[in-house]
Amino acid sequence: MKSRYEVLAGGGVLIQKGGHEKDQIFYGLVHRPRYNDWSFPKGKQENGEDPLACALREVQEETGYRCTPVMELMPTSYTDNRGRSKLVRYWLMTVEKGQFIPNDEVDSVAWLPYHLAINALTYSRDREILESAQFAVGQNQR
Repeated sequence: MKSRYEVLAGGGVLIQKGGHEKDQIFYGLVHRPRYNDWSFPKGKQENGEDPLACALREVQEETGYRCTPVMELMPTSYTDNRGRSKLVRYWLMTVEKGQFIPNDEVDSVAWLPYHLAINALTYSRDREILESAQFAVGQNQR
């Protein structure tokens, strides 16, 4: 069945615990120099690729982190800067291993608690994704 979207993509909302309270959740946001924005790692699905496999691959390519998916979050759809309809499916993911090395697509990763991450994200659609992730992890501390 053909998708009604011209571009299908997958991405990850990365979380890790830490801080003074050891159980505090930090979200991994990526800075993309090409767009000068703060967002979540994501990218286009390859032909025949499973959406979750795409999300895991893109996260690793952009951040260097190997992750474990926790659950699928709400998808988002929009018109990209080329005028194409785009659907991005996101998964909440925990970082298992790896190390960030700046690259052409992503030059920085920031690990922020919810109250800072929500204000750092450039796009309102990403803030909605973060809100769904915050609800999913049960950390409703605003």
